[in-house]
Amino acid sequence: MEEVTRVADEGLLLVGINRPARKNALTSAMYVELAEALAAAERDDSIRAVVVHGTESAFCAGNDIGDFANPRSIEGERPSVRFMKSVIGLGKPLLAAVNGPAVGIGATMLLHCDLVFAGTTAKLAFPFSKLGLCPEFASSLVLPVTLGYQRAAELLLLGDAVDAAAAQSLGLVNAVLPPEEVLQHAVAVGRRLCAASAPSLRAIKSLMRGDSETYLRRMDRENEEFARLLETPHAKEAFKTFLMPRPSTVSSSQTHA
Repeated sequence: MEEVTRVADEGLLLVGINRPARKNALTSAMYVELAEALAAAERDDSIRAVVVHGTESAFCAGNDIGDFANPRSIEGERPSVRFMKSVIGLGKPLLAAVNGPAVGIGATMLLHCDLVFAGTTAKLAFPFSKLGLCPEFASSLVLPVTLGYQRAAELLLLGDAVDAAAAQSLGLVNAVLPPEEVLQHAVAVGRRLCAASAPSLRAIKSLMRGDSETYLRRMDRENEEFARLLETPHAKEAFKTFLMPRPSTVSSSQTHA
């Protein structure tokens, strides 16, 4: 089974995160595939817009803790950083269709999508503090700018999940729909964008997003803190707890950071 899928149709690229047994938690290999899919879409003039989606039960439960807590020797840029840069570097409209949990990087990636459509079962969570870590994907910059400091602090310091309706009221989601309608709605909106002027959409997105270097600099700062915090006792204990054997009925439903 492909864990990252790509389907191109009439200018619209659908990129699917497809690891339902782990609630679409991301491994290093999946980060590489996602980064390559977005980089290829940016280069391909026939692709006019991109929709990223999970399954009907889960969008993305963040990093796979088992993969994340046992890093292999990686030369050069970490796959997760490569993925984040590919999202920030995409000049074409990026839409997200979200059902079920969107946790950690599954939530922070939505901050860089141009349009986000969520099902009624969707829940966004930024649980970095609960794992002894700090935010990534420039979310420590984007959330305060988007929500104001106090609301951003509530999400990042407490790490509690917000449901789809609350996410919409905060301005993190454009529309809330029945779960079975989310992807088809995102595709329909994506097709409208494919019919629009590509140079116009690129210019509008660039003007609204501003200088990407600002995001990249914040990501560098976050990554430095993240790497330092990974070595602290709190983070190590949190990962150990996540990796403890559990009954199959529970382990299949746990989320990640």
